[in-house]
Amino acid sequence: MKGYKTHLYEGGIRSPLIVWGPGLLSPEQAGSRNKESVFAAIDLVPSLLIIAGADHPDGVVYDGEVLSETLLGNSVSSRKKPIFWSRPPDRKSYYGYDSLPDLAVREGNWKLLCDYNGNRPMLFDLDRDPGETVNLTAANPEIARVLIEKSTDWWHSVQTKEH
Repeated sequence: MKGYKTHLYEGGIRSPLIVWGPGLLSPEQAGSRNKESVFAAIDLVPSLLIIAGADHPDGVVYDGEVLSETLLGNSVSSRKKPIFWSRPPDRKSYYGYDSLPDLAVREGNWKLLCDYNGNRPMLFDLDRDPGETVNLTAANPEIARVLIEKSTDWWHSVQTKEH
């Protein structure tokens, strides 16, 4: 994978997850590996509430999606909503990379990286190019435009008044 920890490239944001659940996982799933599903850490809380049979607290809205069947190995479903990231503010240049992108979004197989203002977009099809080697922005300008808009809108929506 391209990049390092704290980078928005796949080498910096992909993380393995080991699921262990005696009595919850079927014997057929023991030792299996799911290479298809995509989800974010924010999907764990609503999923684990379902698995545990716990009540969802009143008035609490989670950003995550319920992917409990995926965690239990009964499905290869993935998150439907986009996943957004922002670069740590002190890491514009890091580990030998200069002028790193500020934002990233993954939606389905598409991943876009860009600056806070939407400039310098890099679009990748992670199913075909998990190493993020071929920028497809010029070949897919409408997909890039939509993902730039989603990224920058998300970034502005999470900013505090101090920024």
